[in-house]
Amino acid sequence: MAIVHGFDSPQRFVAGTVGRPGERTFFLQASEGARVVSVALEKEQVAALAERVDELLDQVMADSTTTAVVPAMAPHDLVDDEPLEQPIAEEFRAGTMTLSWDPEDERVVIEVFPVGEEPDEDAEPAEMLVVRLEPGQARAFAQRAARVIEAGRPSCPFCGQPIDPEGHLCVRANGFKRRDP
Repeated sequence: MAIVHGFDSPQRFVAGTVGRPGERTFFLQASEGARVVSVALEKEQVAALAERVDELLDQVMADSTTTAVVPAMAPHDLVDDEPLEQPIAEEFRAGTMTLSWDPEDERVVIEVFPVGEEPDEDAEPAEMLVVRLEPGQARAFAQRAARVIEAGRPSCPFCGQPIDPEGHLCVRANGFKRRDP
């Protein structure tokens, strides 16, 4: 029997981190009342999900057949800059994620499966996170996730790799350590 962590318009759905830049662990966190579910994932997964959510909402906005009201920016009352809820108990590490628009409920649907589990109509996954977001909530999620990604280490202007506080060995500087962001 599958464990489905389902949230329909949760009070909170955010991307956040724990740790210092360069050593951060990224999480998706959904909460409703006292129930909190945290799923670990990679920085690239957060970036891709935020970008795809924005793209999906833009497509829905441009669709002349939809009646949904989709904000171009996150409504001010839905902006969430608070830290992740503590303590963080990782349910699983995210592998595959799916994203869709439910035209009947006019909601964005995000499904997150553990590493090694693939969405399959014939087989039920052992565990998954399913979050259904109203358009404003989805836009707020995407905007916060983009800010979380940008809050990391600065990139080297020459090679694009992240620069640690101690600098880094830039392949474009013939092996010399760069310290300038």
